[in-house]
Order: sequence, then C-alpha cells, then structure tokens
Amino acid sequence: MSTPLLESKPNVMMGKPVITGTRLTVELILEKLAAGETPEQIVEAHPRLTREAVLAAVAFAGQALRADVIYPLASEAA
Repeated sequence: MSTPLLESKPNVMMGKPVITGTRLTVELILEKLAAGETPEQIVEAHPRLTREAVLAAVAFAGQALRADVIYPLASEAA
C-alpha cells in the first residue's frame, strides 16, 4: 500500500499504514478523531501533518473496511 500521503513499510511501525515520512499511524489518527479531536487539532499537535494527510487516513480506513471481511462487534450481555 502506498499513496503520496500514506505508506506501509515492514520496518516502520510493524508495517501499519502511516503518514508518509512519519511514524504516525492511520490507527492513531482514527483514535484521535473518535475521541473528539478535530483534524485541525491533530495537525496542531503534530506539525509535520497536514489536513490532507488526516483526511487521507480516514479515506484509507473507509477503503479498507470495504473489503469482504466480517468484523464482529461485541454485543452487550442481556
């Protein structure tokens, strides 16, 4: 997997997709967004990032979830 804004290399973060030239994973960006941070706050906290890179991470996650894989969600016990 490689785009201008994202890359995956076996020797960087165990091959997880990262923002090109950083060790910031797509996973970390999604976690920050899920916690309520805005793309602007993420960029402010990590000056090497751009808003476009944050959005590329979100787009990558969306594409990855389109794969024919079932992701079971834990259900609450009744």
